[in-house]
Amino acid sequence: MDLGHPVGQVEPAINCKLGKTRGMVVVYACRAYGDPCSHDGVTQSELARKLAAIKGYDFAGEFDASYDYADPLYFVPSDTLISIDAAHQLGVRDEQDLFGGVVPYAFAATKTITHGLLKQDARAPEGWSSMFSNHVEDAVLPGYSAFTIEDARSAGFCLLKAGSMRIKQPHGVGGLGQTVVANEEALEAYLGSMDVEAVLRDGLVLEQNLNNVATLSVGQVRVGELMATYYGIQRLTCNNRGEEVYGGSKLFVARGDFNDLFRLDLPGEVRTAIAQARIYHAAAMTCFPGIFVSRCNYDIAQGFDSLGRWRSGVLEQSWRMGGASGAELAAMEAFLADPELNVVCASTTEVYGANPDLPIDAEIYFSGVDGRVGAITKYSRLESYVNT
Repeated sequence: MDLGHPVGQVEPAINCKLGKTRGMVVVYACRAYGDPCSHDGVTQSELARKLAAIKGYDFAGEFDASYDYADPLYFVPSDTLISIDAAHQLGVRDEQDLFGGVVPYAFAATKTITHGLLKQDARAPEGWSSMFSNHVEDAVLPGYSAFTIEDARSAGFCLLKAGSMRIKQPHGVGGLGQTVVANEEALEAYLGSMDVEAVLRDGLVLEQNLNNVATLSVGQVRVGELMATYYGIQRLTCNNRGEEVYGGSKLFVARGDFNDLFRLDLPGEVRTAIAQARIYHAAAMTCFPGIFVSRCNYDIAQGFDSLGRWRSGVLEQSWRMGGASGAELAAMEAFLADPELNVVCASTTEVYGANPDLPIDAEIYFSGVDGRVGAITKYSRLESYVNT
């Protein structure tokens, strides 16, 4: 599909409702595979165009440090920025300067932040916060983060006493980079295949495995003065290799903050998920000095452990543009267009394979063949929501 907007082209903003002065929105590639022609790169650019329209800014394509941009400048990074000083050098000083977040240490942008260490004196990266893991203990599933093979083995043996567990690569996205192990022999085999240096550098997450799992998302987005908070239900799909991966989210979005979301008529398990996400969010903002975010998303798993007990817990955080961001921005556009609108339902879908059947109202932001994942189409939809 030809989206008609080459990366780097400046296009006029659609409206100026949120900004008194005209600024510029740029995309910023911080991942090693930040190919602007990939499905991730095209999605980043297309959603950045939406943000430019919402803010009343011009879209200025990929950031060029040698270019003299008009102020204010707003960044849409491909990932969480992992240095406060580096963010400040770019001109990103608070949540009004980017769509995403800034953290003081690299590990804080990965899955390893979620769980504590097995032992207080276990190896950990610079900036590790035991205070954070203490704060979120009741909001996450039983689990540990480990930064040596030996610590991972000990943590795994401990978890296996209560049933099967899941081992996660800290940078895995979309459900990839995860393995379920049910016994010590499987754990030893997995750890034996690991790159020791990679574990020392990035760590591993070992977590209780759940059965009959539903994965919910709870998030919040702020663009200028406009804020929206939501809960969502994730869907899985099969990619072109037959692997089960993230296939999209359906979001129920309230104008305003977490309190505004809680005013909706919500099922008990959803209220539990929102409460756990709030605990996790508040702990992160408290325990990591200098952190700030304008987009946050927390995945919460709900299911049954090996003893048949119902469990709920935050799996991970996302302080960057993510799989649900197409739906997030569709909701923001709706709120901007209608000041009386307070709740909407928005969804995003990822479909693998060529020539998929699409809804007539699908707003496509990528359709083509990606060099890594093959044929894929990504789109969002907006639906009505009845206030209760």
